[in-house]
Amino acid sequence: MNYNWNWGIFFQTSPDGVHTYLETLLMGTGWTLATALSAWCLALAMGSLVGVIRTTPSPWLVRLGNAYVEVFRNIPLLVQMFLWYFVLPELLPTALGDWLKQLPDASFYTAVVALGFYTSARVAEQVRAGINSLASGQRLAALALGLRLPQAYRYVLLPMAYRIILPPLTSDFLNTIKNSAVALTIGLMELTARARAVSSISPMVSATALFLMMLRNSEVSGGRMIR
Repeated sequence: MNYNWNWGIFFQTSPDGVHTYLETLLMGTGWTLATALSAWCLALAMGSLVGVIRTTPSPWLVRLGNAYVEVFRNIPLLVQMFLWYFVLPELLPTALGDWLKQLPDASFYTAVVALGFYTSARVAEQVRAGINSLASGQRLAALALGLRLPQAYRYVLLPMAYRIILPPLTSDFLNTIKNSAVALTIGLMELTARARAVSSISPMVSATALFLMMLRNSEVSGGRMIR
């Protein structure tokens, strides 16, 4: 089967009548990066908090952290996207639900929250494993020096744990970039959605190349940090 590659389509005007298809793909790339980076910041913050909670002496906090991880890790990302975007506004009071529906770029914020919470469960597991891999004397030494437990985590345990888990965290960040493509199902016009909107194979191949470039650059940056 022969296919005539139409690379000239990139310089044609897109249906919006303002941008070319190339500019449209680049804008989609910007939305992909914005979604992935914002979701990763949320995932790192929430995942670190939950990971710390799961290593505290309080059994109730540990159970709460375990429940968080089980819920957000075991529900598929696509289902979570739909729950946040379609179901949550219907469960809230009418005024608040209508506000969420009418929020500008609602699909972007929903994608960030859904992807951030989904990834945070993986980050929490990494942080828990990193802290538990440290010798128990590290915590005891920090407390013996007069640090309170939160200070021991902040100044002693977490910095050492992050150094251990940096490689898997890099992989999770790469997965965040790839998983951002799921956001097209709720209307976010990121890279995959914009390439899919063009009735040609060439833009989809170009979108694949752009994803490879983003992932490769992120992988190289992560490798430099590890070294």
